Amino acid sequence: MAQSGSELRRTLGVGDAVVIGLGSMVGAGIFAALGPAARAAGSGLLLGLAVAAVVAYCNAMSSARLAALYPASGGTYVYGRERLGAFWGYLAGWSFIVGKTASCAAMALTVGAYVWPGQAHAVAVGAVVALTAVNYGGMHKSARLTRVIVSVVLAVLASVVVVCFGSDASDAGRLDVGVSGGAGGVLQAAGLLFFAFAGYARIATLGEEVRDPARTIPRAIPTALGVALVVYAAVAVAVLSVLGPEGLGRASAPLADAVRTAGVPGLVPVVRVGAAVAALGSLLALILGVSRTTLAMARDGHLPGTLADVHPRFQVPHRAELAVGAVVAALAATVDVRGAIGFSSFGVLAYYAVANASAWTLSPAPAARLVPVVGLVGCVTLAFALPALSVIVGVAVLGVGVAAYGVRGWRRTA
Repeated sequence: MAQSGSELRRTLGVGDAVVIGLGSMVGAGIFAALGPAARAAGSGLLLGLAVAAVVAYCNAMSSARLAALYPASGGTYVYGRERLGAFWGYLAGWSFIVGKTASCAAMALTVGAYVWPGQAHAVAVGAVVALTAVNYGGMHKSARLTRVIVSVVLAVLASVVVVCFGSDASDAGRLDVGVSGGAGGVLQAAGLLFFAFAGYARIATLGEEVRDPARTIPRAIPTALGVALVVYAAVAVAVLSVLGPEGLGRASAPLADAVRTAGVPGLVPVVRVGAAVAALGSLLALILGVSRTTLAMARDGHLPGTLADVHPRFQVPHRAELAVGAVVAALAATVDVRGAIGFSSFGVLAYYAVANASAWTLSPAPAARLVPVVGLVGCVTLAFALPALSVIVGVAVLGVGVAAYGVRGWRRTA
């Protein structure tokens, strides 16, 4: 429980919550995930996108129901703790913090790679410091900046779609080449594309800062998810129609390659800027979410208690934000963590598996349990359909968290 004076201020309405969810989703994932998905499934990446969207929808509905009931910072860490027990809440929090910290560093390095490739690490560190300062200044500043970022990214993606569909290079026949990787390829593509959806629950994670959470959160989460799905589907179909499955699979910068192939090379710099801005939006929302889960775990003693402190003026978990920013900046300065995107997906899917299991306990009615069951099965299936290295590293890191929890429990009883 939060102690007196440590509560956060409720400032977010439906509009701001939707924007933060979109800022988390419509980020760098859509600029980078299409290529690996096409390599895994060919034109079956569209089917993979649909599978990822179904799993994300189930996760969103489960998260929305739980967030309305438990409108506190921490998201599934809180839900798992309250519905399943302390261990499952801890496991969800551990999965989220470790996976999303790696993802934060990856997004920061993406910014650096697009803005100044020769100094990617330096730019990445600068981005982390700047956005941590924005978050430190309060939730209103973060929401306003996210609104600007979302507007820019949506405009860039709309331009890509219009250019591709209006080009003579566009061929609808490229959408029917087939599923080269079979069912396994589709599931792997879905797991990779899920990374681009894994942001709607940021609304739930920030539940303690949402006005009228019982009404706002169930409206904001599916709205943000629906808008993101429409955008992703339009972009995927447009790019696939120009590059085809093989060309898309070979592309390192699919959207830039698509507009170049479509005959508008002048738009390539705009797409590069859009990718950098999108990565900044993802990084901003990721730092928000990780710091709030850190706050919740610190309140319960799973992390140092000093991280639970809330700034008396700005009403933000300032020590948690500074700690998260410092760790992410260190990673961005020293390690190329873009290969950890697969592990990030594994950790996030584990996190949502706990959310669905928690939602399953809310009602004994079979109809009410259908969505959580589909979500739980979907999360586990997609997690283990990811590339083998991502699965191995993910299981190992979760094992470290379980061991740490066991040691802490043993010390308490010794």
